[in-house]
Amino acid sequence: MVGAGVLSLPSGMSDLGWGPGVVILVLSWIITLYTLWEMVEMHEMVPGKRFDRYHELGQHVFGEKLGLWIVVPQQLICEVGMNIVYMVTGGKSLQKVHDLVCNNCRTMKTSYFIMIFASVHFVLAHLPNFNAISGISLAAAVMSLSYSTIAWIASAHKGIQEGVQYRYKATSTSGTIFNFINALGDLAFAYAGHNVVLEIQATIPSSPKNPSKGPMWKGVIIAYLIVALCYFPVALIGYWMFGNAVSDNILVSLHKPTWLIVIANLFVVIHLIGGYQLYAMPVFDMIETLMVKKLNFKPTRMLRFIVRHIYVAFTMFVGITFPFFGGLLGFFGGLVFAPTTYFLPCIMWLTIYKPKKFSISWLANWICIILGMLLMILSPIGGLRSIILNAKTYGFYQ
Repeated sequence: MVGAGVLSLPSGMSDLGWGPGVVILVLSWIITLYTLWEMVEMHEMVPGKRFDRYHELGQHVFGEKLGLWIVVPQQLICEVGMNIVYMVTGGKSLQKVHDLVCNNCRTMKTSYFIMIFASVHFVLAHLPNFNAISGISLAAAVMSLSYSTIAWIASAHKGIQEGVQYRYKATSTSGTIFNFINALGDLAFAYAGHNVVLEIQATIPSSPKNPSKGPMWKGVIIAYLIVALCYFPVALIGYWMFGNAVSDNILVSLHKPTWLIVIANLFVVIHLIGGYQLYAMPVFDMIETLMVKKLNFKPTRMLRFIVRHIYVAFTMFVGITFPFFGGLLGFFGGLVFAPTTYFLPCIMWLTIYKPKKFSISWLANWICIILGMLLMILSPIGGLRSIILNAKTYGFYQ
């Protein structure tokens, strides 16, 4: 649940301001917990049948063809977007370690560090399924909690910076508005577990007496408590200490104690290795199924080798081309994380269960749908503007 998006939360707060920032941070936590609960409940809503993938649930709700077209493109872009951002973040974290440990070394470009990070995934991409990466996932969970804790403790230790300012950093009204809506996408990106929740729940044994939703919901509650322990201190303390001068990655703003910041960035790298595989697995499955069932390829090891290598290379190439952490978060957060996380589960719930008009369930779902759609429309605009502004001064492949 805790992704690299946590590192951008102080920057998001600087674009939102204290009041709106705190409200949106808490509201996002509540809404995404609610929609995640709905997905856990819908996993086995038909007796004797389990919806093990997001698109299977979509097909049940919207029909065989329409369900595929509604869910699969969003889920695919979401998971690919996550992998691209993880490539960029992993490379930049390795670069930060290099710069801190070796002050007198020759400066290396971010592109090389992204390639180093990608090299690990050319190997790990051949693990067969979610159960095979359970050890990596456990290490990733421990690492995410660790680097989040280091981020806010190191920020608190550094103290409030001299001349800190909390006003909006943009000098124009339009710039402030664009930064604000981009920050909404940053927050949406931070809550990204919905896209693989059904695949994870599918690995839990289930029976009529002991359905999988029991242990799954317990896991979700624990995960969200950890999310709160990670997200809220990092966002609030990071912004409190650095104000609007905070970097789009809080660990970049921290330099001392050197050994602790190095460890934190290494934790980020380890976490992203596990996180990348978690979001890549459904994409591998989707592509290989398409190749075998629709294009009549034989399900051989060679097919798996080629498909997975091409996918890792693709995400690496895009990451090297657009290594803009903050802009990517805002763009993908609004474009695809808002639908799959904030309002698509609500639409499915209303379609299936048809709660009474103006009941608590009906109102809660419609509020989530309206807020989620506003997020989906507005945030990519701010993210795209941020990418364009960064691209103006960036030397591609130089």
